[in-house]
Amino acid sequence: MRIAYFDCFSGASGDMILGACISAGVDAEALRGDLTALNVPGFTLEARPIRKQGFAATQIEVVVDPVVDKPHRHLSHIRQIIEQSQLSAPVRERALAIFTRLAEAEAAVHGTTIEKVHFHEVGALDAIVDIVGASLALERLGIERVLCSPIPTGSGTVTCDHGVMPVPAPATAELLKGVPLAACDEVGELTTPTGAAILTTLASDFGTLPPMRVERIGIGAGRRDGQKRANILRLFVGELNAADEDEEDEILVLEANLDDVSGQVIGHVYDALFEIGALDVFTTPVHMKKNRPGTQLTVLAPLHLRDEVETILFAETTTFGIRAYRCSRRKLTREFETVDTPAGSIRLKVGRRHGKVVTAAPEYEDCRRAAAATGRPLKEIMEQAIRLWRAAQDEHPGSK
Repeated sequence: MRIAYFDCFSGASGDMILGACISAGVDAEALRGDLTALNVPGFTLEARPIRKQGFAATQIEVVVDPVVDKPHRHLSHIRQIIEQSQLSAPVRERALAIFTRLAEAEAAVHGTTIEKVHFHEVGALDAIVDIVGASLALERLGIERVLCSPIPTGSGTVTCDHGVMPVPAPATAELLKGVPLAACDEVGELTTPTGAAILTTLASDFGTLPPMRVERIGIGAGRRDGQKRANILRLFVGELNAADEDEEDEILVLEANLDDVSGQVIGHVYDALFEIGALDVFTTPVHMKKNRPGTQLTVLAPLHLRDEVETILFAETTTFGIRAYRCSRRKLTREFETVDTPAGSIRLKVGRRHGKVVTAAPEYEDCRRAAAATGRPLKEIMEQAIRLWRAAQDEHPGSK
């Protein structure tokens, strides 16, 4: 699996992220061509090598034509620009997810809705280019998974459109909820709202450098000069070690309490949620207020499916609220193997941890069909399949 690991020892901003991607090998001229798919005129993307407190880095700048109108945009305006662009579907989805997360943070800070959020710095053309450019750059690098270090925010105050604010700025603090922060005595705003939105939307986990084979290292430069550390962001690009691939990720857990929904409706909701790609759906009996028995419906889903899951739950159930939180998940690497039995071919799901087989289970549907075709009990089919699979493992120990 090809991964990108952002080492934010001196914070992160949108231009630092994009600069690191270009430094790691993304062709700046090709990226300029990609950005024309936005169909937004009046800007030029410049990338130049720079020495930042002794380190060679890439600094980018979005130069806006002074005669071009610079409106304050709402999320609907940005969504329209991206949806009507010629960008690829994955890039559009990635960029929209970042902007939506940013709008949710701004809405929470200002006590309004995401559609009423009036973007200031974030709605400016340079921020749009940073976010869409980062999405394009990661696609050009072939990144399948983004990981990130704990994030330092800096200290002191920052001046913005709303006046002087403490660091981290309110929107940045909202975006970093649930994310491990790094201690840092550097004065100033190290992590901006745009940088926090990009990393917290795209990164599936935050921690130390993972076991990987590093192929490229990119360094993006920020605008400030640090007093105790260089204002740069490092990006490691490479392959995750095979033994650790896919063994840990981050998912979304969504919960709703129901006290007036029938079993038939809940069954229908199960089908709808699995249809859109939910990882798991289950119910738990609960005792609710006013001494009423109820059901807690829990959905496990990939991070990008939050809106789709919530749409189904609000439309198909009577809930007025949905709890949602991110959850770190460790899992076995899974693959399918097939054994030939007297009842036919049966697939088994084999789970490995650090390359070693730790469990195997016959596929229910294969066993059910074999039982129906032969008239034999289901449990006998399943037992025979696992017995034959284990015998094959004993004959070929190297496959364990």
